[in-house]
Amino acid sequence: MKTISHAEQSREEWRAGVETQMHISASNGSTQLCMFEQWVDSGMGAPTHSHPVEEVLTVVSGEAEIWIDDEANILFGGQSVVVPPNRRHGFRNTGSKALHIRAVLASAIFEATLDDGNTVRRWLPMPE
Repeated sequence: MKTISHAEQSREEWRAGVETQMHISASNGSTQLCMFEQWVDSGMGAPTHSHPVEEVLTVVSGEAEIWIDDEANILFGGQSVVVPPNRRHGFRNTGSKALHIRAVLASAIFEATLDDGNTVRRWLPMPE
């Protein structure tokens, strides 16, 4: 059994005002999912994008507007939404305090296609 210590994992800045800490992914041995947390400044978030797999977004604390296609809702700490595969979605911090959000994707590699057509891939398997 491999134990993964989240306290030892560093945060990285994905975009201005968004810090990400990857907990589980192909880079540390997962084969079927990834899990990460983000700390998001007021007004910042994730641009509209899609994944080829299902994703669960959970607001740990703060307030977020989350949209899937043309439907949007405000979520607060302790609430989640399930994003079906290949659906355009994103979020932004609509509160005055930092948003803490957790994401779980049904893939060990994070892959997102942005509205501009670019694809982002992160946390690939470690070289053997």
